[in-house]
Amino acid sequence: MKYTPHYLAMIVGAAFAVQAYASGYHFGTQSVSAQSTANAAAGEAADASTLFYNPAGLVKLESSEISASLNLVSPSVKYREGRAVYNGGTAVSNSSSSGKITKDLVFAPHLYGAYKVNDDVAAGLGVYVPFGSKTEYDHDSALRYNLNKTELTSVAVEPAVAFKLNENHSVAIGAVAQYSTAELRKYADWAASVRHTVLNPDPAGVGNMDGYSEVKGKDWGFGYHLAWMWDINDRSRVGVNYRSHIKHHLAGSADWTAQGAVAQRLYAARIGKTLENGGTGYVAHEKAGLKITTPESLSVHGMYRAGRQWDLFGDVTWTRHSRFNRAELQFENAKRTVSGRPSNQTVIEPNWRDTYKVSLGAAYQISNPLQLRFGMAYDQSPVRNTNERLVTMPDNNRIWYSLGAKYDIGKNHTLNAAYSYIYIQKSDAVVQDKPSNAQVTTVDSNVSSSAGYKSHAHIVGLQYSYRF
Repeated sequence: MKYTPHYLAMIVGAAFAVQAYASGYHFGTQSVSAQSTANAAAGEAADASTLFYNPAGLVKLESSEISASLNLVSPSVKYREGRAVYNGGTAVSNSSSSGKITKDLVFAPHLYGAYKVNDDVAAGLGVYVPFGSKTEYDHDSALRYNLNKTELTSVAVEPAVAFKLNENHSVAIGAVAQYSTAELRKYADWAASVRHTVLNPDPAGVGNMDGYSEVKGKDWGFGYHLAWMWDINDRSRVGVNYRSHIKHHLAGSADWTAQGAVAQRLYAARIGKTLENGGTGYVAHEKAGLKITTPESLSVHGMYRAGRQWDLFGDVTWTRHSRFNRAELQFENAKRTVSGRPSNQTVIEPNWRDTYKVSLGAAYQISNPLQLRFGMAYDQSPVRNTNERLVTMPDNNRIWYSLGAKYDIGKNHTLNAAYSYIYIQKSDAVVQDKPSNAQVTTVDSNVSSSAGYKSHAHIVGLQYSYRF
């Protein structure tokens, strides 16, 4: 391999980006009442899920309540014309060049509670899924050296407290504890890192030196949450919501398995030993760790009562996705690279940009218990262009179309339902192999890769709120 394989880095790069349904890392929605307006209704404070979008809204609730949501996501991320070529001009042949890399259905639950201490103070607790995805290429995919399988699950636990400063202003602060688990299958061609007198890899031998790793990691990360809400008058309200960045050090293990015919023969004697013992460093089991920082975000939102039946919503969210401009991976054992220099570290720099998301929505009160809700959003991708889009990060700009309804059952019970279609622009990724002395690597095994991607998603949400 030309570089130490950055498989844990792919957990963040690919798993966050491919199936997140909001640009970059984010899952996209943490409340069905918000989903029904394409997440434009952060200024509404309609139920306990305001804890995520603007916890200052907790003091706006009429009573204590519990709100539980379930999102069912049907994703589709398909690639086509997948190609990989070694720098010497040898194509990765006898491989599939197209396929689907997402599951048919993904579930994401969210739970919020709000407790009214008095008219001026309210406390809340939220348990929600900020990130969650699973992607898997075919075992024989031409892109297997970049990515084969990723799985990420993050659960955040957030207590928050809100204070009413006066009749017009309220503020809130929250503490975020985020637990993430990740799993990845990463293929590699070991031919370039094994110098053996009887082994002289040629074009016909591509795949004979294949091996792959199963990587697992987990970590707790911590951050904070600040919010402010201002009732300008009886009709107008604005708010500001800030979520801090969270540092993660995914600590785990990497298990290597030889798959190619020649690799199996050489693994025990040569490949699977440490450098000190005459091997190449790809031992069967070793520790691995990755340091990353997930981005902070700042939202400005508003609500306007246009009449007895109409409420209008708007939200603009800025996300500092440039936080992911660098990820460092360290292995327990140093590994031999094509240059001959041992290394136990890989650095990738995807050159992401900061992004904006703009959402507009509305609610129409059809009758006393029934409200119709809808919205639309434009979500900018952090990927700058085709040449900087990795085949492991086929992210692109997207548009949300959302529709939903709220139904009150008496004074204490409320049901919300929502449907969203997410259109994602078609994208191409062209990844060029880097010279051996480059600080940045985006592809393993001395391979340049390319593919085209077509993606979309359907999200159905159901929510129940109980006031007491």
